Amino acid sequence: MLSSIVTCSKALLHVAVVTGTSRTDGPPKPVLGPRVCKFLVQHLEQQKDLVVSVLDSRQLPLMDKPAFAYSKSQTPLHLQQIQETLERADAYVMITPEYNHAPSPALINFVNHFGSSIFSYKPSAIVTYSAGQWGGTRAAIALRPILSELGCLPVSAMIHIPHAADVLLEDGSLQAGQNGEQWDTYLQRCTSQLIWWGQAAQNHRTSVDPFVNSPVFRSNPAQRNAP
Repeated sequence: MLSSIVTCSKALLHVAVVTGTSRTDGPPKPVLGPRVCKFLVQHLEQQKDLVVSVLDSRQLPLMDKPAFAYSKSQTPLHLQQIQETLERADAYVMITPEYNHAPSPALINFVNHFGSSIFSYKPSAIVTYSAGQWGGTRAAIALRPILSELGCLPVSAMIHIPHAADVLLEDGSLQAGQNGEQWDTYLQRCTSQLIWWGQAAQNHRTSVDPFVNSPVFRSNPAQRNAP
């Protein structure tokens, strides 16, 4: 019966937004990645009970040694701080441009610094953009199996922003002539799925530890990236 359903109290949902651009110069000027990130963060911050953290892929160099290959006491501080933010997150938003029909090397480099157990049992959302008409859709399709293998399954709805320079201003607000209501509806479809799954996973983790029957491998460095 409907009256017997137990309603879980809502805790704050921590969302980590990872930007996947490494560019510092255009064209177009200014570069698109930061304004797309601002646009998404502004939308997320309008949602209830959400805490948003932004991680820039430029924070990490080309990977020489991933976090899971260090002993805990030897992990570099900046790597440890980013890992703590990722571990604290209940959901992820991955933002990427499209290079050669694929996600940006910067984004892949970023996530490969960390073992998949960091991301596991949490949902993710994919946001892509481009200067042209396709909005990075092919990068999004290529990113889906990568996120699935990390264990942060992507929600079905995605966000694509074609002609991003004509859509967004530098501060992340919409250009004159853009329909704000339509954009909000478009973004909300994806973010509402992310929040729903994020809250569901968060609630379930409080009662069932997902790693009990699927433990993190820690016996040697070669295994530490396994979920």
